[in-house]
Amino acid sequence: MKQTAVEWLVTHINLGLTYEQEVIFEGLFEKAKEMEKEQIIDFGYDIADDLACGKYRDKKHMEERYNEFLTYREEDDDI
Repeated sequence: MKQTAVEWLVTHINLGLTYEQEVIFEGLFEKAKEMEKEQIIDFGYDIADDLACGKYRDKKHMEERYNEFLTYREEDDDI
């Protein structure tokens, strides 16, 4: 099974942490995983809407749409 970016990072950071540090960062890692999950789901809904409206996107357009999505999310987070 493929790992998400956060899961990969957690695995590699855990290699260098002491037990006490792992305990401290555990909550942060869980929050990051939850945020990543929300972003993936939200982006999936946006793309599904595009496809339902007949907007075909190749890989380049999909990356542009993802960047637009991240910018939009950042604006929401600032509110």
